[in-house]
Amino acid sequence: MKPKPDDRRDNVERIQRNIDMTIHNMELAEDMIGKTDNLKIREELQAKNEKREQALDGFRKEIKDEADARENNHSD
Repeated sequence: MKPKPDDRRDNVERIQRNIDMTIHNMELAEDMIGKTDNLKIREELQAKNEKREQALDGFRKEIKDEADARENNHSD
């Protein structure tokens, strides 16, 4: 069996959906942080949002790479 060829056509859109969902989850966490009196929950949500912020940095770099690759493939 041959592996499926690398299909990058929808990578930019897929990464953008991941960015959108990550931002949405960060906003939900911020709302919960503002509503809870539980220090442990607040700390856990803040830690998750820090990880999400790091993930967003990676997504943004990845989406730029994919957009550049798409542009270069179309100009051939």
